[in-house]
Amino acid sequence: MLMAHPAVLADLLERYEILRARHDEENNAQTLQRLNDVSYTLCVATGTRDITSALTAARHRVLGARSKTDAVKADPVKADL
Repeated sequence: MLMAHPAVLADLLERYEILRARHDEENNAQTLQRLNDVSYTLCVATGTRDITSALTAARHRVLGARSKTDAVKADPVKADL
C-alpha cells in the first residue's frame, strides 16, 4: 500500500485541527464540509475507514519520520555523508 509522505500528513493533521476548532466555534455548513473533506483525505492517505484511525495512523507516521530525521541529524557519521 502506498503511504502519504509525512509532510503531507502533517499538513492534513494541521488543517484538520484548525477546522475542528473552527467548527466547534462557528458550527456552520461550510466549515463542516471542509472538515469532512479533510477527514476523508486523511482516511484515504492513511488507508483507514474512520477519522479516529486516520488521525492515529497519521500521527504515528509523522512522529516516526521525525524520530528518524532526528536520529540522522544526531549521528555525526551519517551527517558527514
